[in-house]
Amino acid sequence: MNLPTKITFSRIIAIVVMIITLLVLYFVGLANPEFVIPDIPHTGINWLYFGLFIFFVLASFTDFLDGYLARKNNQVTNLGKFLDPVADKLLVNSMVIFLIVPASYAHNGQINFSIWCAILLVARDIVVDALRFIAAQKGVVIAANIFGKMKTVLEMIAVSLVLLNGWPFIYFDAEWPVRIADIFVYLCTAASLMSGIIYMKRYAYVLKENK
Repeated sequence: MNLPTKITFSRIIAIVVMIITLLVLYFVGLANPEFVIPDIPHTGINWLYFGLFIFFVLASFTDFLDGYLARKNNQVTNLGKFLDPVADKLLVNSMVIFLIVPASYAHNGQINFSIWCAILLVARDIVVDALRFIAAQKGVVIAANIFGKMKTVLEMIAVSLVLLNGWPFIYFDAEWPVRIADIFVYLCTAASLMSGIIYMKRYAYVLKENK
């Protein structure tokens, strides 16, 4: 296992540890209803969500780092190709699902991620990944399109803003009919659906049976 693959694998382990930690906190909250994690003073950012934000940024950076090192040092492997998208989807989708409903032990004013946008984002990833798998079996490589890249960037911004409870835009969010964080959630969902439709139209032929 080379260095880029080790970085990818360590990211998966870190995500699993994060999920277990959140699960433990959930049960602690059930056992002790008075258990509350406070906000950072004068920001509206919960300490737990801030920690998740730091973790999310670092994990996203390692996603870039392992790919960069693999290409630079010519260390692209089949194992790395398999693990990298798994780690990427596990990170983003687990974070999106967690943010659907604010944790009971966090501040009641925490912004949540739209459940309908979350369903569409996760469903799109499942469909596109299935299409990629079928295409790979037929020797077809599905390259990321511009909307797919936009979706990735916008999704990272949206998750970050929700984790930070809309900061720093919370200071003038009240003057807008829609919160800035929600706007980015809708934008990343639109880009995600657009990229998925393009993938399906462009590569629908791989779903046809060879005669």
